[in-house]
Amino acid sequence: MASKSAITGAKKDKFIAAFDSLVDDLLDILKSYNISPEATAWFKESVFYNAVGGKLNRGISVVDTYAILTGKDELSDAEYKRCAVLGWGIELLQAFFLVSDDIMDSSKTRRGQPCWYLQPKVGMIAINDAFMMETSIYMLLKKHFRQEPYYIDLIELFQETTFQTELGQLLDLITAPEDDVDLSKFSLAKHSFIVIYKTAFYSFYLPVALAMYMAGVSSEADLKQAKDVLIPLGEYFQIQDDYLDCYGDPEVIGKIGTDIMDNKCSWIINKALQKASPAQRKVLDDNYGQKNAEAEARVKAVFRELDIKQDYLAYEEDVVSRLREQIAAVDESRGFKGEVLTAFLSKIYKRQK
Repeated sequence: MASKSAITGAKKDKFIAAFDSLVDDLLDILKSYNISPEATAWFKESVFYNAVGGKLNRGISVVDTYAILTGKDELSDAEYKRCAVLGWGIELLQAFFLVSDDIMDSSKTRRGQPCWYLQPKVGMIAINDAFMMETSIYMLLKKHFRQEPYYIDLIELFQETTFQTELGQLLDLITAPEDDVDLSKFSLAKHSFIVIYKTAFYSFYLPVALAMYMAGVSSEADLKQAKDVLIPLGEYFQIQDDYLDCYGDPEVIGKIGTDIMDNKCSWIINKALQKASPAQRKVLDDNYGQKNAEAEARVKAVFRELDIKQDYLAYEEDVVSRLREQIAAVDESRGFKGEVLTAFLSKIYKRQK
């Protein structure tokens, strides 16, 4: 039997291979407008540079969810292609967000390489490239799903999810700008809104809902069952990310955490603000968001005094217990399967990176 890592690698390779034909679809559309070969080549490079380099978990989740809902170990080529269209739609949406975010944050690197806007001759053309990656989603949906009765559902789902993510980004940007540290703007309620809208909808609910429409398991009741678990699951995932940024092993994670220096509105700082004494609050106010290791160390010392690590571990056990209860109570009479939700939870619980 192949190892789990080999299976995962093969699954990812197959998904990436499907992208080639989808890009060909997009290039054919560009050529139908008689745009220059130079512009076509530019678009192709921007799409491959920004959409392919990540883990692709969101996109592949569409394939996995559809397989669970239909009870199929192997999908036909046609089924896989249509799942890939939806999955790569999410990855194009992710690329659109990341290219835009990197410009807004003045970031230098993304996925181990220079941000797209910092590539030679790109600059602010990256803004238009981001727009084109977003609208490419709808060109692919039109080509591959226009005849389906759920076509408009797919369009509305992508549009609403995009808007929800941008709402989360807006609150994040005005709450925690890197160059203006004001912890009085922070709260656990704001953190919850930011992570639910900025992460949970597009990373957790969107892949499952897309697969549900394609599988014909899309009653309002079933969509609600999925959302009621996937949104808190997505919030848990981001809180876990916040925890790992502060307490994770950099060698395992593959990066050194920067949330404290970057003035991030993370769960860790918000929990500390909730518990801090006046003296501890002053240390946090004076040192959080400062670009030096000494200030970061003072903040972490307060986190240790407040035992924030234990607060997270207690939160994790509580939220996972509640999610398992919800999954166990899922009504499968209309075709939805709790196994979909269990698969997501099993990937996240106690992860180290």
